[in-house]
Amino acid sequence: MQRVAIEKVAGYDHSQVKEGLVRLLSHLGGMAAFVRPGERVLLKPNMLYGKPPEAAVTTHPAVLRGVIELVQEAGGMVLVGDSPGVGSLRAVAQKSGMLEVIEGSGAELVEFREVRQVKGVGVFKRLEVATPYLDADRVINLPKLKTHEMMTLTCGVKNLFGTVVGAAKPAWHLRAGDDREMFARVLLELYLVRPPELTIVDAIVAMEGDGPGSGDPRHVGLLLAGANPVAVDVIAAEIAGMPKNLLFVERQAMKMGLAGSDRGSIATLGTPLAELRIPPFRLPPIADVQFGLPRFLRTRLRNQLTTRPVVMPEKCRLCGICVKACPPGAMAVKGGRIGVDYRHCIRCFCCRELCPEAALEVKKGFLLRLLEARKKISGRH
Repeated sequence: MQRVAIEKVAGYDHSQVKEGLVRLLSHLGGMAAFVRPGERVLLKPNMLYGKPPEAAVTTHPAVLRGVIELVQEAGGMVLVGDSPGVGSLRAVAQKSGMLEVIEGSGAELVEFREVRQVKGVGVFKRLEVATPYLDADRVINLPKLKTHEMMTLTCGVKNLFGTVVGAAKPAWHLRAGDDREMFARVLLELYLVRPPELTIVDAIVAMEGDGPGSGDPRHVGLLLAGANPVAVDVIAAEIAGMPKNLLFVERQAMKMGLAGSDRGSIATLGTPLAELRIPPFRLPPIADVQFGLPRFLRTRLRNQLTTRPVVMPEKCRLCGICVKACPPGAMAVKGGRIGVDYRHCIRCFCCRELCPEAALEVKKGFLLRLLEARKKISGRH
Protein backbone atom coordinates (compact mmCIF):
# COMPACT_ATOMS: atom_id res chain seq x y z
CA MET A 1 0.00 0.00 0.00
CA GLN A 2 1.09 3.55 -0.74
CA ARG A 3 0.84 5.79 2.33
CA VAL A 4 -0.28 9.42 2.37
CA ALA A 5 -0.30 11.33 5.66
CA ILE A 6 -2.66 14.25 6.31
CA GLU A 7 -2.67 16.70 9.20
CA LYS A 8 -4.69 19.82 9.96
CA VAL A 9 -2.69 23.04 10.36
CA ALA A 10 -4.76 26.19 10.75
CA GLY A 11 -2.25 28.84 9.66
CA TYR A 12 1.35 29.77 8.95
CA ASP A 13 2.52 30.59 12.45
CA HIS A 14 5.98 28.99 12.76
CA SER A 15 5.20 26.87 15.81
CA GLN A 16 1.93 25.65 14.27
CA VAL A 17 3.63 24.65 11.02
CA LYS A 18 6.60 22.99 12.74
CA GLU A 19 4.38 20.99 15.08
CA GLY A 20 2.13 20.07 12.16
CA LEU A 21 5.10 18.83 10.12
CA VAL A 22 6.32 16.71 13.05
CA ARG A 23 2.87 15.13 13.43
CA LEU A 24 2.58 14.67 9.67
CA LEU A 25 5.90 12.90 9.27
CA SER A 26 5.45 10.80 12.41
CA HIS A 27 3.00 8.67 10.40
CA LEU A 28 5.80 7.95 7.91
CA GLY A 29 8.63 7.30 10.36
CA GLY A 30 9.71 10.90 10.90
CA MET A 31 12.26 12.91 8.92
CA ALA A 32 14.94 10.42 9.97
CA ALA A 33 13.25 7.85 7.72
CA PHE A 34 14.10 10.01 4.70
CA VAL A 35 17.35 11.80 5.62
CA ARG A 36 20.68 10.45 6.90
CA PRO A 37 23.35 12.54 8.67
CA GLY A 38 25.75 14.22 6.24
CA GLU A 39 23.52 13.86 3.18
CA ARG A 40 22.98 16.77 0.78
CA VAL A 41 19.21 17.25 0.72
CA LEU A 42 17.64 19.31 -2.06
CA LEU A 43 14.32 20.97 -1.28
CA LYS A 44 12.28 21.74 -4.40
CA PRO A 45 9.54 24.28 -3.57
CA ASN A 46 7.16 25.85 -6.05
CA MET A 47 8.82 29.11 -7.16
CA LEU A 48 6.72 29.89 -10.23
CA TYR A 49 7.47 33.62 -10.05
CA GLY A 50 7.92 36.38 -7.51
CA LYS A 51 4.70 36.99 -5.60
CA PRO A 52 4.17 37.61 -1.88
CA PRO A 53 3.23 34.56 0.23
CA GLU A 54 -0.39 35.66 0.66
CA ALA A 55 -0.97 35.37 -3.11
CA ALA A 56 -0.66 31.55 -2.75
CA VAL A 57 1.38 31.31 -5.96
CA THR A 58 4.46 29.81 -4.30
CA THR A 59 5.21 27.44 -1.44
CA HIS A 60 4.83 29.42 1.79
CA PRO A 61 8.12 30.34 3.50
CA ALA A 62 6.83 29.04 6.84
CA VAL A 63 6.53 25.54 5.36
CA LEU A 64 9.99 25.82 3.81
CA ARG A 65 11.42 26.95 7.15
CA GLY A 66 9.84 24.06 9.03
CA VAL A 67 11.16 21.48 6.58
CA ILE A 68 14.67 23.02 6.57
CA GLU A 69 14.79 22.80 10.36
CA LEU A 70 13.64 19.17 10.42
CA VAL A 71 16.21 18.18 7.78
CA GLN A 72 18.97 19.94 9.70
CA GLU A 73 17.88 18.26 12.93
CA ALA A 74 18.18 14.93 11.11
CA GLY A 75 21.77 15.86 10.16
CA GLY A 76 21.19 16.80 6.53
CA MET A 77 22.81 19.68 4.63
CA VAL A 78 20.05 21.69 2.95
CA LEU A 79 19.98 23.03 -0.60
CA VAL A 80 16.94 24.88 -1.99
CA GLY A 81 16.59 24.96 -5.76
CA ASP A 82 14.24 25.57 -8.67
CA SER A 83 14.03 27.04 -12.16
CA PRO A 84 11.33 29.76 -12.01
CA GLY A 85 9.07 30.51 -14.94
CA VAL A 86 9.88 34.23 -14.74
CA GLY A 87 12.89 35.96 -13.20
CA SER A 88 16.00 34.77 -11.43
CA LEU A 89 15.72 32.31 -8.57
CA ARG A 90 17.13 34.83 -6.10
CA ALA A 91 14.62 37.51 -7.11
CA VAL A 92 11.70 35.07 -6.88
CA ALA A 93 12.95 33.75 -3.53
CA GLN A 94 13.18 37.30 -2.19
CA LYS A 95 9.70 38.37 -3.33
CA SER A 96 8.09 35.16 -2.07
CA GLY A 97 9.67 35.47 1.37
CA MET A 98 11.79 32.33 0.97
CA LEU A 99 15.18 34.04 0.67
CA GLU A 100 15.05 35.39 4.20
CA VAL A 101 14.26 31.88 5.49
CA ILE A 102 17.05 30.28 3.44
CA GLU A 103 19.73 32.77 4.46
CA GLY A 104 18.58 32.80 8.10
CA SER A 105 18.79 29.01 8.33
CA GLY A 106 22.18 28.59 6.71
CA ALA A 107 20.72 26.62 3.78
CA GLU A 108 22.14 27.14 0.28
CA LEU A 109 20.11 28.62 -2.59
CA VAL A 110 20.89 26.75 -5.83
CA GLU A 111 19.59 28.02 -9.16
CA PHE A 112 19.07 25.33 -11.75
CA ARG A 113 21.36 26.31 -14.62
CA GLU A 114 23.46 23.26 -15.46
CA VAL A 115 21.64 20.32 -17.00
CA ARG A 116 22.54 16.74 -17.72
CA GLN A 117 21.02 14.54 -20.38
CA VAL A 118 19.60 11.34 -18.94
CA LYS A 119 18.01 8.28 -20.47
CA GLY A 120 14.22 8.31 -20.45
CA VAL A 121 12.06 5.52 -19.11
CA GLY A 122 9.34 5.35 -21.75
CA VAL A 123 8.20 7.31 -24.80
CA PHE A 124 10.79 10.05 -24.38
CA LYS A 125 14.24 8.58 -24.85
CA ARG A 126 16.28 11.55 -23.64
CA LEU A 127 15.52 14.19 -21.04
CA GLU A 128 17.61 17.13 -19.86
CA VAL A 129 17.29 17.61 -16.10
CA ALA A 130 18.88 20.10 -13.70
CA THR A 131 22.21 18.73 -12.48
CA PRO A 132 21.76 19.78 -8.81
CA TYR A 133 18.50 17.83 -8.72
CA LEU A 134 20.15 14.70 -10.10
CA ASP A 135 23.23 14.99 -7.87
CA ALA A 136 21.45 15.50 -4.54
CA ASP A 137 21.58 12.59 -2.10
CA ARG A 138 17.95 13.16 -1.25
CA VAL A 139 15.17 15.27 -2.76
CA ILE A 140 12.18 16.61 -0.85
CA ASN A 141 9.45 17.95 -3.12
CA LEU A 142 7.52 20.91 -1.65
CA PRO A 143 4.59 21.76 -3.95
CA LYS A 144 1.71 24.15 -3.39
CA LEU A 145 -1.76 22.72 -3.95
CA LYS A 146 -3.23 24.72 -6.84
CA THR A 147 -5.52 24.44 -9.81
CA HIS A 148 -3.87 24.47 -13.24
CA GLU A 149 -5.39 25.61 -16.52
CA MET A 150 -3.80 22.84 -18.56
CA MET A 151 -3.56 19.94 -16.07
CA THR A 152 -6.45 20.94 -13.73
CA LEU A 153 -4.22 20.11 -10.75
CA THR A 154 -0.65 21.13 -9.99
CA CYS A 155 0.79 19.41 -6.96
CA GLY A 156 3.50 16.79 -6.44
CA VAL A 157 4.14 15.53 -9.98
CA LYS A 158 3.71 18.86 -11.78
CA ASN A 159 6.04 20.64 -9.35
CA LEU A 160 8.91 18.53 -10.66
CA PHE A 161 8.62 20.26 -14.05
CA GLY A 162 10.75 22.92 -12.36
CA THR A 163 13.73 20.61 -12.84
CA VAL A 164 13.51 21.42 -16.55
CA VAL A 165 15.62 24.50 -17.11
CA GLY A 166 14.95 27.71 -19.05
CA ALA A 167 13.93 27.43 -22.69
CA ALA A 168 13.48 23.66 -22.40
CA LYS A 169 10.15 24.26 -20.63
CA PRO A 170 8.36 25.88 -23.61
CA ALA A 171 10.05 23.33 -25.88
CA TRP A 172 8.29 20.50 -24.02
CA HIS A 173 4.99 22.39 -24.17
CA LEU A 174 5.46 22.82 -27.89
CA ARG A 175 6.28 19.15 -28.34
CA ALA A 176 3.12 18.09 -26.51
CA GLY A 177 1.04 20.73 -28.32
CA ASP A 178 -2.57 20.92 -27.15
CA ASP A 179 -2.58 17.24 -26.15
CA ARG A 180 -2.98 17.33 -22.37
CA GLU A 181 -2.53 13.56 -22.14
CA MET A 182 0.85 13.86 -23.86
CA PHE A 183 1.98 16.65 -21.55
CA ALA A 184 0.91 14.55 -18.56
CA ARG A 185 3.11 11.78 -19.96
CA VAL A 186 6.04 14.21 -20.12
CA LEU A 187 5.53 15.10 -16.45
CA LEU A 188 5.31 11.47 -15.35
CA GLU A 189 8.36 10.33 -17.28
CA LEU A 190 10.30 13.27 -15.88
CA TYR A 191 9.26 12.21 -12.37
CA LEU A 192 10.36 8.62 -13.02
CA VAL A 193 13.88 9.68 -14.07
CA ARG A 194 14.66 10.69 -10.50
CA PRO A 195 11.76 10.26 -8.03
CA PRO A 196 11.91 12.44 -4.90
CA GLU A 197 12.26 10.64 -1.60
CA LEU A 198 9.48 12.65 -0.01
CA THR A 199 6.70 15.03 -1.09
CA ILE A 200 5.20 17.49 1.39
CA VAL A 201 2.27 19.58 0.13
CA ASP A 202 1.52 23.09 1.34
CA ALA A 203 -2.28 23.07 1.37
CA ILE A 204 -2.76 25.38 4.33
CA VAL A 205 -3.76 28.07 1.87
CA ALA A 206 -4.19 26.60 -1.61
CA MET A 207 -5.29 28.17 -4.89
CA GLU A 208 -8.51 27.66 -6.84
CA GLY A 209 -9.89 29.18 -10.02
CA ASP A 210 -7.43 30.46 -12.59
CA GLY A 211 -4.36 28.69 -11.23
CA PRO A 212 -1.46 28.28 -11.10
CA GLY A 213 -0.60 32.00 -11.22
CA SER A 214 -3.82 34.05 -11.36
CA GLY A 215 -6.24 32.14 -9.16
CA ASP A 216 -7.72 32.93 -5.77
CA PRO A 217 -6.28 31.84 -2.40
CA ARG A 218 -8.40 29.15 -0.75
CA HIS A 219 -7.92 28.27 2.92
CA VAL A 220 -7.84 24.49 3.32
CA GLY A 221 -5.78 24.14 6.51
CA LEU A 222 -3.88 20.98 5.61
CA LEU A 223 -0.43 19.52 5.08
CA LEU A 224 -0.07 16.27 3.12
CA ALA A 225 2.98 14.02 2.73
CA GLY A 226 4.03 10.77 1.12
CA ALA A 227 6.94 9.05 -0.55
CA ASN A 228 5.01 8.69 -3.81
CA PRO A 229 3.92 12.01 -5.42
CA VAL A 230 1.40 10.24 -7.66
CA ALA A 231 -0.42 8.88 -4.61
CA VAL A 232 -0.17 12.27 -2.88
CA ASP A 233 -1.75 13.94 -5.93
CA VAL A 234 -4.60 11.41 -6.02
CA ILE A 235 -5.49 12.18 -2.40
CA ALA A 236 -5.03 15.95 -2.84
CA ALA A 237 -7.40 15.92 -5.84
CA GLU A 238 -9.93 13.89 -3.86
CA ILE A 239 -9.87 16.42 -1.01
CA ALA A 240 -10.25 19.27 -3.50
CA GLY A 241 -13.23 17.54 -5.15
CA MET A 242 -11.71 17.53 -8.63
CA PRO A 243 -13.45 15.29 -11.22
CA LYS A 244 -11.31 12.36 -12.35
CA ASN A 245 -12.01 12.93 -16.04
CA LEU A 246 -10.07 16.23 -15.78
CA LEU A 247 -7.10 14.83 -13.86
CA PHE A 248 -4.81 14.21 -16.81
CA VAL A 249 -1.74 13.20 -14.80
CA GLU A 250 -3.76 10.71 -12.76
CA ARG A 251 -5.38 9.25 -15.88
CA GLN A 252 -2.05 8.88 -17.64
CA ALA A 253 -0.46 7.33 -14.54
CA MET A 254 -3.24 4.72 -14.54
CA LYS A 255 -2.56 3.93 -18.20
CA MET A 256 1.12 3.51 -17.39
CA GLY A 257 0.33 1.26 -14.44
CA LEU A 258 2.27 3.46 -12.02
CA ALA A 259 2.25 2.78 -8.30
CA GLY A 260 0.02 5.23 -6.49
CA SER A 261 -2.40 5.82 -9.37
CA ASP A 262 -4.97 3.30 -8.09
CA ARG A 263 -6.98 4.84 -5.25
CA GLY A 264 -7.57 1.38 -3.79
CA SER A 265 -3.84 0.99 -3.19
CA ILE A 266 -3.51 4.15 -1.08
CA ALA A 267 -3.85 4.20 2.70
CA THR A 268 -4.36 7.61 4.34
CA LEU A 269 -2.89 8.24 7.78
CA GLY A 270 -3.44 10.98 10.35
CA THR A 271 -6.60 13.06 9.99
CA PRO A 272 -9.42 10.86 8.58
CA LEU A 273 -10.66 11.88 5.13
CA ALA A 274 -14.22 11.92 6.47
CA GLU A 275 -13.26 15.00 8.51
CA LEU A 276 -11.86 16.80 5.48
CA ARG A 277 -14.89 17.13 3.24
CA ILE A 278 -14.82 20.65 1.87
CA PRO A 279 -16.74 22.34 -0.97
CA PRO A 280 -15.06 21.43 -4.29
CA PHE A 281 -12.43 23.78 -5.64
CA ARG A 282 -13.56 26.23 -8.30
CA LEU A 283 -11.82 24.98 -11.44
CA PRO A 284 -10.23 26.94 -14.29
CA PRO A 285 -12.20 27.14 -17.57
CA ILE A 286 -10.22 24.45 -19.38
CA ALA A 287 -13.13 22.92 -21.31
CA ASP A 288 -12.18 21.24 -24.57
CA VAL A 289 -14.54 18.94 -26.48
CA GLN A 290 -12.46 18.33 -29.59
CA PHE A 291 -10.96 15.03 -28.40
CA GLY A 292 -12.08 12.19 -30.67
CA LEU A 293 -12.99 14.42 -33.60
CA PRO A 294 -11.36 13.76 -36.98
CA ARG A 295 -8.29 15.94 -37.53
CA PHE A 296 -9.83 17.97 -40.37
CA LEU A 297 -12.78 18.90 -38.12
CA ARG A 298 -10.51 19.71 -35.17
CA THR A 299 -8.57 22.09 -37.39
CA ARG A 300 -11.67 23.84 -38.74
CA LEU A 301 -13.63 24.04 -35.50
CA ARG A 302 -10.78 24.46 -33.04
CA ASN A 303 -11.54 28.04 -32.04
CA GLN A 304 -15.22 27.21 -31.60
CA LEU A 305 -14.71 24.08 -29.47
CA THR A 306 -11.97 25.22 -27.10
CA THR A 307 -11.12 27.90 -24.61
CA ARG A 308 -8.42 30.42 -25.54
CA PRO A 309 -6.38 33.14 -23.82
CA VAL A 310 -7.43 36.72 -24.55
CA VAL A 311 -5.44 39.80 -23.54
CA MET A 312 -7.21 42.48 -21.49
CA PRO A 313 -5.60 45.74 -22.68
CA GLU A 314 -6.71 47.69 -19.60
CA LYS A 315 -4.55 45.44 -17.39
CA CYS A 316 -1.66 44.74 -19.77
CA ARG A 317 1.59 46.67 -19.13
CA LEU A 318 3.28 45.33 -22.31
CA CYS A 319 6.05 43.76 -20.24
CA GLY A 320 6.45 41.06 -22.90
CA ILE A 321 6.68 38.13 -20.48
CA CYS A 322 3.82 36.31 -22.22
CA VAL A 323 5.40 36.87 -25.64
CA LYS A 324 8.70 35.37 -24.48
CA ALA A 325 7.00 32.48 -22.68
CA CYS A 326 4.72 31.41 -25.55
CA PRO A 327 6.04 28.00 -26.74
CA PRO A 328 4.86 28.26 -30.38
CA GLY A 329 5.59 31.99 -30.66
CA ALA A 330 1.93 32.78 -31.23
CA MET A 331 2.03 36.13 -29.38
CA ALA A 332 3.52 39.44 -30.46
CA VAL A 333 3.33 43.16 -29.72
CA LYS A 334 1.38 44.86 -32.49
CA GLY A 335 0.20 48.45 -32.54
CA GLY A 336 0.85 48.99 -28.85
CA ARG A 337 -0.94 45.84 -27.67
CA ILE A 338 -0.40 42.07 -27.46
CA GLY A 339 -1.89 40.06 -30.30
CA VAL A 340 -2.48 36.28 -30.36
CA ASP A 341 -2.36 34.13 -33.49
CA TYR A 342 -4.91 31.45 -32.60
CA ARG A 343 -3.92 29.33 -35.59
CA HIS A 344 -0.70 28.52 -33.76
CA CYS A 345 -1.81 28.88 -30.12
CA ILE A 346 -1.62 25.43 -28.44
CA ARG A 347 -3.80 26.37 -25.44
CA CYS A 348 -1.06 25.62 -22.92
CA PHE A 349 -1.94 28.87 -21.08
CA CYS A 350 1.70 29.53 -20.20
CA CYS A 351 0.92 33.18 -20.94
CA ARG A 352 -1.73 33.32 -18.22
CA GLU A 353 0.38 31.23 -15.87
CA LEU A 354 3.29 33.67 -16.00
CA CYS A 355 1.54 37.03 -16.45
CA PRO A 356 2.35 39.13 -13.35
CA GLU A 357 -0.69 41.38 -13.90
CA ALA A 358 -3.36 38.69 -14.50
CA ALA A 359 -3.98 40.50 -17.77
CA LEU A 360 -5.25 37.52 -19.76
CA GLU A 361 -8.71 36.06 -19.49
CA VAL A 362 -10.13 32.84 -20.91
CA LYS A 363 -12.88 32.91 -23.52
CA LYS A 364 -14.90 29.97 -24.75
CA GLY A 365 -15.69 29.29 -28.40
CA PHE A 366 -19.26 29.70 -29.61
CA LEU A 367 -19.93 25.97 -30.12
CA LEU A 368 -18.45 25.16 -26.73
CA ARG A 369 -20.73 27.71 -25.04
CA LEU A 370 -23.70 26.30 -26.96
CA LEU A 371 -22.90 22.72 -25.92
CA GLU A 372 -22.49 23.73 -22.28
CA ALA A 373 -25.79 25.64 -22.34
CA ARG A 374 -27.62 22.62 -23.77
CA LYS A 375 -26.02 20.40 -21.13
CA LYS A 376 -27.25 22.69 -18.35
CA ILE A 377 -30.78 22.75 -19.79
CA SER A 378 -30.90 18.96 -20.15
CA GLY A 379 -29.62 18.58 -16.58
CA ARG A 380 -32.66 20.42 -15.25
CA HIS A 381 -35.07 17.91 -16.75
